[in-house]
Amino acid sequence: MEYRFAQVLHGKLYKGTLFIVLEVLIKINSNFNEVIRLSFHGKIQEAIALTNYQWLMFYPCLYFFAMWDAFKEAGGGVKPFSYLPFVCSAAFVTAELLFSSKVKVFGITLGTMWFPMLCVFPGLLMGISLKRILNEQLYQH
Repeated sequence: MEYRFAQVLHGKLYKGTLFIVLEVLIKINSNFNEVIRLSFHGKIQEAIALTNYQWLMFYPCLYFFAMWDAFKEAGGGVKPFSYLPFVCSAAFVTAELLFSSKVKVFGITLGTMWFPMLCVFPGLLMGISLKRILNEQLYQH
């Protein structure tokens, strides 16, 4: 919940409280804290079985939106398309949640916590690349 406290620290109490309430609601209904615990203990199949995907798929979007908002409130995000790394990361993580119970990396099922976390990196790479390409196109003309 640390990223939502940035909104509270910036005096955006309503927004920060909303983000915190939404996170608690999503984590309770998706069983995410228990999924995290089971994943850390290597009980991936139990974590997969316990996951409520319909709720958990909201989490990456909330997470990355709250990070973007905190980044913007702290003075970042002034350049055009600076939101793209956040958007692409949220999209990759959310999409890969659907496949997380089936995908194996080196023969190992990583599950609903580890595999989506790995998908942040291609999302960031795509977002940063798109931002760079679009800014070059924007400033070339």
